[in-house]
Amino acid sequence: MKLPQIRMESQPALISIQTNHGKQTIEQPKATQQINQPQAELNINTTPSKLTIDQTKAWHDMGLKSAKVINKDAAREGYQKVLQGIARRTEQGEQLMKIEHKSKPIVNQAIENGNRKIKEFNIGWVPSVFSVKTDYQPSEIHVDVQVNPPMIKHTPNKPIIQYQRGSVETGIRQEASLEIDFENLKFHGVNFEMLI
Repeated sequence: MKLPQIRMESQPALISIQTNHGKQTIEQPKATQQINQPQAELNINTTPSKLTIDQTKAWHDMGLKSAKVINKDAAREGYQKVLQGIARRTEQGEQLMKIEHKSKPIVNQAIENGNRKIKEFNIGWVPSVFSVKTDYQPSEIHVDVQVNPPMIKHTPNKPIIQYQRGSVETGIRQEASLEIDFENLKFHGVNFEMLI
């Protein structure tokens, strides 16, 4: 006995998917930086040193004097001699006034006035010691430094970003199908039989 059969053959649908990946590039430019260093300002002021040598007294000690100085010294020495003479005569006059005191003023004054004083001599230096006078003023240095700070200019640069979007393409690679087949399928009617 043959049984009726239904044969079904199906094929599923297949989808095709094609993906294009997105692309992104990032570029970071270096920052722009400018540094300017001004030079320091340096001022140096120097006052020159000064050396003064006065050897006038040394020249005078050696007898080398100007006419003006010689006249001035002679006038001063003459004035001193006049004062000494007045003082001597005054003293001798007072001694003569007091002759009654049993002194011998006339004899003493004759001896004093008749004999010259012995001049004293000692070792001397011509010119005399420390007759040359020196004066020294050292130079002075004034240093003024002004430091200038650096000038820094910094400019950051933004990153350069490029982006290309990805895409997805879909399609049907294989369509779905269903095939149905009958076998041994019969239709029974009134007094007849039919194969489907």
